[in-house]
Amino acid sequence: MDVIAAIEGSVNTIGYGLAAIGPGIGVALVFAAYIQASARQPESAGYNRTWLVLGFALVEALALFGLVLAFAV
Repeated sequence: MDVIAAIEGSVNTIGYGLAAIGPGIGVALVFAAYIQASARQPESAGYNRTWLVLGFALVEALALFGLVLAFAV
């Protein structure tokens, strides 16, 4: 029996690519909320920047967990 097509490579890379979609959308939402808040009240931009960095770090941690799990399996 001849093999017409064979799938080679790791399925983990496909899984990580799909897992990176969520943090990508999350980062976009965090920055969009910061820009909108700063546009509405420019005097609170310094206060909101703290929450921007915290939100960005938490969302990016999800992407890093996905990367680690892609190599761990």
